[in-house]
Amino acid sequence: MAKPFAVTDTTFESQVLDSPMPVLVDFWADWCGPCKMIAPIVEELAQEYEGKIKVAKLDADANPNTVQAYGIMGIPTLILFKDGVPVERITGYMPKERLLERLSPYLR
Repeated sequence: MAKPFAVTDTTFESQVLDSPMPVLVDFWADWCGPCKMIAPIVEELAQEYEGKIKVAKLDADANPNTVQAYGIMGIPTLILFKDGVPVERITGYMPKERLLERLSPYLR
């Protein structure tokens, strides 16, 4: 059963950008209420799409270099990376159904 894994400024390139599989990265923080609301959905996606995507979580407070590199202005922000390139960006909470509408073109 797949679970989201933690990435950091140090591991981002090897774990996300160099991944042969698309990677959904959840930029979050402990103090962020909407981050806590979307976390269970992110966990469900990791399980339901195991083998199609990997799901990573990046603590925005602890990893400012990656946050700055991708221009993250608000959290939660989810970015789907395919072949090391961001192909979809979602900022803020949204229900699972709407989230899947945005991500599904990349999950086939």
